[in-house]
Amino acid sequence: MKNIFKLIMLIAVTSSQLFAQQTPGNIQKEAITLLGGIAHIGNGTIIKNSAIILEDGIIKACVDASRSKIAYKGEIIDIKGQHVYPGFIAANTSLGLVEVDAVRASDDQQEIGENNPNINSLIAYNAESKVVESMRPNGVLIAQISPGGGRISGSSSIVQLDAWNWEDAAIKKNDGIHLNWPNSFTRGRWWLGESRAYKQNPKYSEEIENVSSYFRESIAYLSGKKETKNLAFEAMSSLFNNKQTLFIHVEDEKGIIDAVNFSKNFNIDKLVIIGGYQAHLISEFLSKNNVPVLIQHTHSLPNFEDEDYDFTFKNPKVLIDAGVLVGIHTGDASNFQTRNLPFYAGQVAAQGLDKELALQLITNNTAKILGIDKRLGTLEVGKDATLFVSKGDALDMKTNNLTIAFISGRKISLETHQTELWKRYSNKYQSKD
Repeated sequence: MKNIFKLIMLIAVTSSQLFAQQTPGNIQKEAITLLGGIAHIGNGTIIKNSAIILEDGIIKACVDASRSKIAYKGEIIDIKGQHVYPGFIAANTSLGLVEVDAVRASDDQQEIGENNPNINSLIAYNAESKVVESMRPNGVLIAQISPGGGRISGSSSIVQLDAWNWEDAAIKKNDGIHLNWPNSFTRGRWWLGESRAYKQNPKYSEEIENVSSYFRESIAYLSGKKETKNLAFEAMSSLFNNKQTLFIHVEDEKGIIDAVNFSKNFNIDKLVIIGGYQAHLISEFLSKNNVPVLIQHTHSLPNFEDEDYDFTFKNPKVLIDAGVLVGIHTGDASNFQTRNLPFYAGQVAAQGLDKELALQLITNNTAKILGIDKRLGTLEVGKDATLFVSKGDALDMKTNNLTIAFISGRKISLETHQTELWKRYSNKYQSKD
């Protein structure tokens, strides 16, 4: 009996070692100076020979080492010739909510029902997800965890990707509510032999009216006596007092215009368009109304036959040139593809956008859109020491090679189950035996 018990304990310990995530980094206790790196600030500027001091989890200095006489502090790390970046921010992801797409028990991204503004995605976030830890070696250190499904999916939150649990991970709780806008056009069901050509959705007006009706009912409830508590309506209050952002998922030109006007009618000032495939057709309208867009990831094919093959690659640049605040989101991709976020931005740079502006698509711009720019998004004094060092250009998959990374000054592990497997099998096939 004792031997069986020992065997069970051995299996449990071994399993935990094989499947547990890397241990989160310790709180910063000593100052650190990163010296000699090429610092990409995240606001369009570069310091070619930088001195960056991290202390108490904050960036205390980021200066030109060849000009400044600032005293270095604590542990001095020589990173000469390497590149320093603010931690990349992944918007609208299912990280920590979905582990394996094909396994229902590991998918907690959506709830049953049509309107669920009271659903909080944060409490379902799995900080020990193996998918989450695989983001860090590419520099993705921050993410917006968004719910899906229904018309009103629920509330998203912003987390850092090196935590013991969702409480530790949380950076900004309930940052916004997500609304899936009705489609103004539909396509035939190919499995029934129907044409795949786009056609007008005959129920579009009715579906918009249903959304409007729900918003009006929420307002009526919030301004009434609330004799019977309605959790869903209660959750809508933060939209109407502009404490939360309304994230509207919509792709087509007409839908985007209708969504913006809808928000105006309900006096919602904090609005973000997620998707915005045809936003370039109304870029002036979006710029005039100060509506930012989280554009879909660039590694995808055009939706229409008459579009350029590289349309998705250059779409963000078209919007930026028109004065629209743009970031990149990865929600429509499988959650594990979020690790490719820097390469989505790099693809935009390959289509003519300045490399430092492309960097802002996943740093400063996204931080502004998510309302965390006072804390994250750039390598500026007073902001969180959430950054990483790469041997080469972090927007290029050939040279993105992290050597060290920090979240709020905590040195974090860059090991994952994938890097462990890579080492294991590279040793096997490189051996002479």
